[in-house]
Amino acid sequence: MAPSDRPDSKVARLIDRYGLDGLGDELERRWTADGEERLSLRDCAALFNERLLEAVLLSAGANALRRDVATTYERLTGDDVTAGVRTETRNRLAREGVDVEELERNFVTYQAVRSYLTAYRDASYEGPSDAEKVRSDAESIQRLLARTLSVTEGRIESLRETGRVDIGAFEVVLDAQVLCQDCGSQYAVSELLDARGCDCQRS
Repeated sequence: MAPSDRPDSKVARLIDRYGLDGLGDELERRWTADGEERLSLRDCAALFNERLLEAVLLSAGANALRRDVATTYERLTGDDVTAGVRTETRNRLAREGVDVEELERNFVTYQAVRSYLTAYRDASYEGPSDAEKVRSDAESIQRLLARTLSVTEGRIESLRETGRVDIGAFEVVLDAQVLCQDCGSQYAVSELLDARGCDCQRS
């Protein structure tokens, strides 16, 4: 897409204004990646806003705050942050020479990031198929269960060796079950995922 054909984008304007070179490429790469490398649109917005905050702090010479940009951003925007902490953070930024109101106006939403990536950069994300997603989550659950089993065995063995628990040879049995509350059927996790659901939903 030629530059003249691109729609207006707040994200693009801010990248240009604050010299955030390479951030657009990084956002596209992380949004279209697979696996653990991928960021959601909300996470991409948070990444952008943190980089923007860092650029503003650098421009203001607020070196102390630059050492922990993520914490400062969280204290400005976090849902669980108290009004007192938010006010204290805003006041500290103001003392460092930051125009806090302008900064907060410039923070972008995930909708703005989505528009930038899809309309401005022509990027698209092809998510995994339903079967791939089920298989991936099944593998993740199995790894978690194996880890839980290993940790449990290790802790019991340690307690036995130090005389805190009296037990002979033992085996830990970990059996994760899923109970359908509509019909009362119960499945092993792998069984449910292999069947792609409960029988009562297909009758």
